[in-house]
Amino acid sequence: MPSVTHDDAPLLADLMPWSVAPPRPGRAWPTAPDAASLKARWDALVKAEGPDREALFGVTRARTLHSAVAHLPGHPSGTGRLVRASGPCAEPVRVMAGPFDEQWLIPDHRLIDAARPELWRVADAHQVFTVEQTPAPGNPVLLATSVLPVARPQPKAVPAARPGRVRPLFRRPGAQEPNLAPGLPELLAAGLGRAPAPLDVLAWILAVAAPGPDGPVVPLTTDPELWSRGTEVGHRMLRLMRRDGERPKLPGGRRPYVRAPLPPFPHEPRYDRDEETLHLDEGRISPVPPEAWDFEAGGVRVLDQWFAARITRPEPGTLEAVRPSTWPQSWTSDLLELVTVLSLLAELRDQQAELTPSSPVTATALREAGVLPPPASSRAPATVLTHPEEGPEGQFTLL
Repeated sequence: MPSVTHDDAPLLADLMPWSVAPPRPGRAWPTAPDAASLKARWDALVKAEGPDREALFGVTRARTLHSAVAHLPGHPSGTGRLVRASGPCAEPVRVMAGPFDEQWLIPDHRLIDAARPELWRVADAHQVFTVEQTPAPGNPVLLATSVLPVARPQPKAVPAARPGRVRPLFRRPGAQEPNLAPGLPELLAAGLGRAPAPLDVLAWILAVAAPGPDGPVVPLTTDPELWSRGTEVGHRMLRLMRRDGERPKLPGGRRPYVRAPLPPFPHEPRYDRDEETLHLDEGRISPVPPEAWDFEAGGVRVLDQWFAARITRPEPGTLEAVRPSTWPQSWTSDLLELVTVLSLLAELRDQQAELTPSSPVTATALREAGVLPPPASSRAPATVLTHPEEGPEGQFTLL
């Protein structure tokens, strides 16, 4: 049969109907590459009084020291006005602050301009979030992460790969109710001879998604052999993006190491392509394959943005200026793993390019089968009635 083209491939927006804009903190200081700095920043905020507290906080139209909001689902924190806040902050949680960049966030609704509570309600150990990326040649169309993605403010001088729509794999906690067009798994099962698990469908989507004029498109197939190869590639991508399982290793026993000690706090990184070496002042890390150094997401080099979040000097006197005085060892470990992850993902591109589906399932065929368009209810968040959530000033409401 002829190969499917992107013109008749279904839209990702129809196959995974529920999507949400990423949470937007609106201020940079509640997010950081290390949790200890966040606790110190909070302490500095609550010790300040009057205009000083307001200046440190960073007032916006969405949040002031007098804003009244409910706590974030699953993360009890204070709900009194920030102008009266005292004591320790809520325990920081891991978030994806940029492509392949896990950082920490204080999960306090009073600090976040647009928190998207519906995403927090379904964030658990089973969840996988897909994040659309700005289309750019050779860049991944989608990223996947086990932690909540956020649209963190970036320094003006630093180009940023801004996240697009976030699509959770599951609409309810506990891996309940896949965020897939109703009838899609059954239609695929009829052609493949077996019912694909939600994670298998996501693996296929991750492996074959391509940019389209109206958003990412996903060529589908009922060819069992091709489906098996595609999901195998997609599962490898998922393991790398989610950092699942054992620490990844480069083939042939290669592994990036610190060849010369890093300085207390490096300046701009410099890459030697011939020697495959990353120079951080007098510090050296190698081997760093060119594929890792060149890897981009959203049109921005991933390693550039990762370093910018850690070495850009904040304005003195701000809460962002509260940060480690020396480069933490944990950041070096994260960097070595990131280099490996980007190298391995780059190696999968050739296998992805070979996944042009035969036996295509077109958007037209899905409409004729009644799978598309998905019902309007599938584009809205599910009603999650699991526990009471505290509202402003300690009030409780059941959602």
